[in-house]
Amino acid sequence: MSIEQNATLLEAAHLTKEFRTAHGVVHAVSDVSLTIQRGETLALVGESGCGKSTLGRLLLRLIEPTSGTVVMDGTEVTALKREELRKFRRKMQLIFQDPYSSIDPRMTIRKIIAEPLKAFSVPKKEQEAIILDLVEKTGIRPEYLERYPHQFSGGQRQRVGIARALALNPELVVCDEPVSALDVSIQAQTLNLLHDLQQKMGLTYLFISHDLAVVNYISDRVCVMFLGKICELGPKEQIYFHPRHPYTKFLLSATPEPDPRKRKEDQDLLMGDLPSPVNPPSGCRFRTQCPYARELCAAEEPGLREVDGRQCACHFPLV
Repeated sequence: MSIEQNATLLEAAHLTKEFRTAHGVVHAVSDVSLTIQRGETLALVGESGCGKSTLGRLLLRLIEPTSGTVVMDGTEVTALKREELRKFRRKMQLIFQDPYSSIDPRMTIRKIIAEPLKAFSVPKKEQEAIILDLVEKTGIRPEYLERYPHQFSGGQRQRVGIARALALNPELVVCDEPVSALDVSIQAQTLNLLHDLQQKMGLTYLFISHDLAVVNYISDRVCVMFLGKICELGPKEQIYFHPRHPYTKFLLSATPEPDPRKRKEDQDLLMGDLPSPVNPPSGCRFRTQCPYARELCAAEEPGLREVDGRQCACHFPLV
């Protein structure tokens, strides 16, 4: 598959998702706009509960947005009717976080990989050719196709999950914490596999993770989220080496450091408790934890704007 450089595959505009609960309205994703370029890996990072997985599912329309639009390959996904959406799903797939619960333990590996092919009525002869090609690409031995998931390790099960996600030859794959449940050594193997598959199949990834070391390894661009909002979005090198949003800087400073003598001063700068998505702060949602916050931060919500070659939502970006 040929990849058009810098061609936009997906564009989300003003996506918002609110969940009504007994305690109030949870503002999970608030007015998020972004693009994903064809053939790239856009990483979505942030702490647990910041809205990363919700945003990924909104882009795939696995959950319905409260407002906003998603356009992929010229088609407005958020406007598709049920049958139209089912047909369009061939183009976008999801790799789940937990390889232990995301595949059916009662099915053989062959049946698990064949499941999406059957759902889209792919002829049986073609199914077998696709399955054999996928197990070769993902490093699953063909003689293991009649085995069951409990006979595999976590890393092997995730390979099965990846093969199933790629069975319909999608264009966009949302990887939702795909290595967080794996041992460190297996994480590296899985990341290398995802990278190789991207090159061979022309895939585009939205890679969701809270692990900045993993994101640094696999991403082209990085999108940092806090409490349902985008804080900073730009090329990986700029985000990692020259962060402009205070929250990005604090995230990077919290990356584990093997040498305790090199503890980073920024780790101690966060102020107050994490605010609630039910009642987020006025203005900048990070301001109650930010040591650089001023009166303007409480009075006016900062929008994303161009700062040193990346987008940053901060009234007073770092220099």
